[in-house]
Amino acid sequence: MQTYAKVINVPDYPPREKHPTIFRAFDELASGETMQIVNDHDPRPLLYQFMMERPEQFSWEYLEEGPEVWKVAVNKR
Repeated sequence: MQTYAKVINVPDYPPREKHPTIFRAFDELASGETMQIVNDHDPRPLLYQFMMERPEQFSWEYLEEGPEVWKVAVNKR
């Protein structure tokens, strides 16, 4: 069973705070730590934003892929 340094339930945040909250949480992780993102839709745009803003700094693994809930493990390299 994976333990996560942080779990972010994205629907809990107002739209304009979602991505900044996720990136702030990621930046606070120590190298090797993993956070989980829980969302009500596929967070693929977030993946693309990570690829642009944090290249080579993360790994992304889908844990659950809908249709109601998406869960992603984001590991800081």
